[in-house]
Amino acid sequence: MQLSEQEIVRREKLNEIIKLGIHPYPPELFEVNVTSQEIKQYYKPESEDYKNITIAGRIMSIRDMGKACFVSLQDAQGRIQIYIKRDDICTADDKITYDVLFKKLIDIGDIVGISGYVFTTKVGEISIHATSIKLLCKTLKPLPMVKVDADGKAHDEVTDTEFRYRQRYADLVVNPHVKDIFVKRTKMFNAMRNFFNAAGYIEVETPILQPIPGGAAARPFITHHNALDTSLYMRIANELYLKRLIVGGFDGVYEFSKNFRNEGMDRTHNPEFTAMEIYVAYKDYNWMMTFTENLLEQVATEVNGNTEAVFGEHKINFKAPYPRVTMTDAIKQFTGFDITGKSETELRQAATSMGLSVDATMGKGKLIDTIFGEKCEGKFIQPTFITDYPIEMSPLCKRHRGNAELTERFELMVCGKEIANAYSELNDPIDQRGRFEAQLQLSEKGDDEAMFIDNDFLRALEYGMPPTSGLGIGMDRLIMFLTNNASIQEVLFFPQMRPEEIKKAVVNLSADEQKVVDEVTRQNLATVASVSEATGISKNQLQKIFNSLTEKNILKREGPNFSLN
Repeated sequence: MQLSEQEIVRREKLNEIIKLGIHPYPPELFEVNVTSQEIKQYYKPESEDYKNITIAGRIMSIRDMGKACFVSLQDAQGRIQIYIKRDDICTADDKITYDVLFKKLIDIGDIVGISGYVFTTKVGEISIHATSIKLLCKTLKPLPMVKVDADGKAHDEVTDTEFRYRQRYADLVVNPHVKDIFVKRTKMFNAMRNFFNAAGYIEVETPILQPIPGGAAARPFITHHNALDTSLYMRIANELYLKRLIVGGFDGVYEFSKNFRNEGMDRTHNPEFTAMEIYVAYKDYNWMMTFTENLLEQVATEVNGNTEAVFGEHKINFKAPYPRVTMTDAIKQFTGFDITGKSETELRQAATSMGLSVDATMGKGKLIDTIFGEKCEGKFIQPTFITDYPIEMSPLCKRHRGNAELTERFELMVCGKEIANAYSELNDPIDQRGRFEAQLQLSEKGDDEAMFIDNDFLRALEYGMPPTSGLGIGMDRLIMFLTNNASIQEVLFFPQMRPEEIKKAVVNLSADEQKVVDEVTRQNLATVASVSEATGISKNQLQKIFNSLTEKNILKREGPNFSLN
């Protein structure tokens, strides 16, 4: 391991501390009785409170004044100033002096415990006058340096996303506001859970390792179970297991599930993500639309204090009710093309005439999905239910009661992205088997996202599942909208990234080519649409750049996607 000069110096300081008989990583309890936030919120100069406090945190700055110094201490709640006077201070074990502690051996980033009392400085800043200090953790790696602009103004925020996502632990220290995203994320989960529990529904757990990767159209991760000597798949969805529980007699079940899909990565997709799915017996998709808008109104209020959320240039209002637009009407509105009754050939021709990239592996469902996704989806900014999907797009959904070519399905669009998907669930086992068999035919044509036939699930349906409506919500995407983050990596503690040891090819590239290589490297498996969104390069120009980089053996094609060679 190669150490930087600063890391070498810190290790030398560590050895000096040990020689002084001080434990740099003491095992005993350090009792904290207050936080920085509590002090700032409740301390009053005339009060007798806060005369004997202990606080712990990380040193973020040291200002040496000669016979005294000011330290900025950061705990989990924020920062507070510590005043340390040479004549007043002793260490907790009374073995080292002020000079040794603060001029030689303590660094920014070290974790310390402070005992003392609270006071207000002459300039009115609430601070802690330290009477003793205990070293709790000597750090060996320096925190990232604060940026300084051309005018000499310091900026506390570190913005390098490669560093921030890969070393989230350091990101949270130097950018403490990032914690707010994850505090709100927890509030979102709690609000949703409370809403379901109040309705009497049961939280459950279903398998992550599954013999059949069912419940969604997606490419799964596959592994091998040695003891059983069989292949297993990481869960792409929990839908079929939750519906088994409805068969078993539960009226309402829900789960917050970790799902895994072996597909491309971009600003709104991570191969590991969190979804919420809920299934309620004796309901249909019309009931579920009302349930969903009431749920999201409450969630937004509990997370942000009101129903509004800013996302980029848009102000989103989650207050119910939301508009309802059929998929057929949406496509007709934005393309002039009516998909009603059209054959696969007609749909493919229409998509091609619209300038969309399609291929022979795509059936009617994927062709319609492509048309809607490219031409319509981005038009819906405020929460809008897109309803009544063609049957080819919804293998697990009940046929529409008024049109056998459609299904009783809706997706909720916000800022041009889907955040919720719901059905009147298909409970006819014969119809369901036929839908699975149609998916098998798509798989044989080369569609690697087509669903498998799950015979055990079909057997469960044969025992009888009551009329049921189910809803799935992408939790990562929802918190993106509630916290104004355009990238999914911002709302995940540890987003998936290419291993550090894999390096990019170094060749003479144009500026746009380098942008594309950087973005494909970040995404790992990229699509034209995702790279276009991230770089601002048009899709037509990107096709030319992808072809050029493929010829140079820098990128390789993986189906319709691209990755670094």
